[in-house]
Amino acid sequence: MRKTLWILGLAGLLLAAGALPAHAEPLPIPTLTNIKPATTPQEGVQTLQILLGLTVLSIAPALLILTTAFTRIVVVFGFLRNAMGTQQLPPNQVLLGLALFLTFAVMAPTIGKINETALQPYMRGELEQAQAIELAGVPLKEFMLRQTRQQDLALMLEITRSPAPQGPEDVSFLAVVPAFAISELKTAFTMGFVLFLPFVIIDFITASTMMSMGMMMVPPTLISLPFKILLFVLVDGWHLVVRSLFQSFSV
Repeated sequence: MRKTLWILGLAGLLLAAGALPAHAEPLPIPTLTNIKPATTPQEGVQTLQILLGLTVLSIAPALLILTTAFTRIVVVFGFLRNAMGTQQLPPNQVLLGLALFLTFAVMAPTIGKINETALQPYMRGELEQAQAIELAGVPLKEFMLRQTRQQDLALMLEITRSPAPQGPEDVSFLAVVPAFAISELKTAFTMGFVLFLPFVIIDFITASTMMSMGMMMVPPTLISLPFKILLFVLVDGWHLVVRSLFQSFSV
């Protein structure tokens, strides 16, 4: 197999080389000799803005996970797969993709508010960049605070030594994001416990029946797995789980 891949790769290189004209020059490799130090404060600010933008892009996955509905959805899906005992089915890519699109659906009202109040005015030149970022954070904070328990928010305000806020705009992201994540994890674990119960009952009944029949050498999970899948399909489990997830959010 490896030899075949090498032959195919070599053939592709030969075809690519034959497709180029005989007089074609090799592609130049760019150098970094044009880099020079900033001579004005404006050039330095532009460089810092580029570095800040690259930093924001690098932490974008963390922002998606910790400031949206993604955490609750993906944790509940993980509990569901473990409760059914189907190992890697559905695959991680399927669960993550479904959780991502469900997150977009849940966050659609919040994203719409951010677009109306911050993004579109900024694109029209009516707002400065700092003002647009501040206005965009308000709907996101409101969404997170609706899902956050008061004790979790109070804990993070105590840890960050922040004063009692008068409104969503007074709460810093340093306090609301961890509080929101903690609340989401508790909610997801609570839903996971409820999902586990019917499957645990099926495993218990199957194990008790097999012990009474003297079938000690056969793993109970091997017998209970088809019944759990059948039960999940008959009750339209995916529809119920997704519907319960949507109803669990306060939008």
